[in-house]
Amino acid sequence: MRILLVLAHPLEDSFAASVAGLARETLEASGHTVDLLDLYREGFDPRLTIAERGSYFDENYDAAAVSGWIARLEAADGLMLVFPQWWFNFPAILKGFFDRVFAPGTAFDHDPAGGRIIPRLGNIRLFWALTTTGSPWWVVHLYMGNPVRRLLKRGIAGFCAKGLDFRMISLHDMDRASAAKRKRHLERVRALVSRI
Repeated sequence: MRILLVLAHPLEDSFAASVAGLARETLEASGHTVDLLDLYREGFDPRLTIAERGSYFDENYDAAAVSGWIARLEAADGLMLVFPQWWFNFPAILKGFFDRVFAPGTAFDHDPAGGRIIPRLGNIRLFWALTTTGSPWWVVHLYMGNPVRRLLKRGIAGFCAKGLDFRMISLHDMDRASAAKRKRHLERVRALVSRI
């Protein structure tokens, strides 16, 4: 399987970078091909351009500025996202990746009758998120309703692909996580990713 592994963290020595490195190593050891897309190191600009927004509902959406990243998404069989949750949401650079790369004509088509969008990412069979939160589990799930999981599963994955393997693996309370807890999380990630 060809996996597009998207990392969204500004620090090269972050825990997210460690998770991405471990995921890549584990996937490659299992025979998968990994395309690491490090949004910060590649200089990805999350801002939707005037041309992109202006042509959003046109028949010929202008995706020229992100065509290289779109080609990598279209070449993948699976998508694995690695990111921290900030303010119960995606880092801005990852939100911009969705806004610009999960574009009309690539991730979905507009329904000509004005109904639900039509999924186009039939090539994506696996959609995983490896993430951390600064808040404890009970705050994320009970108080906030786990918004990132809902957005990913029901929104982005649900509207752009069908019948895929969706999973979100989270380390909660990251701000207070001991070295032992972080190590256990990495072991859990390795075990789960090795089953792909």
